[in-house]
Amino acid sequence: MPNIKSAKKRVKVIESKTLQNKMLKSALKTSMKKYEAALASNDKTAAAETYKAAVKKIDQAVAKGLLHKNNAARKKSQFTVKLNSLGA
Repeated sequence: MPNIKSAKKRVKVIESKTLQNKMLKSALKTSMKKYEAALASNDKTAAAETYKAAVKKIDQAVAKGLLHKNNAARKKSQFTVKLNSLGA
């Protein structure tokens, strides 16, 4: 446990930031799972809507530093390929 006032503050700040990151990661994973579920149900319109939401969450995660930009680009590319193959 820290004794210095500034160190105590850093512990509090880190805890709040960790919680925020967990919330954002959880929301990202949820939107990705919803997209996968829509793909599994072969519903083109639902898949298109959840695709937009998932891509938006991925972009937000990159902006917050939760995902690397190349990782996000790969995920978005994979999602796009799956969506396009659903129509074929």
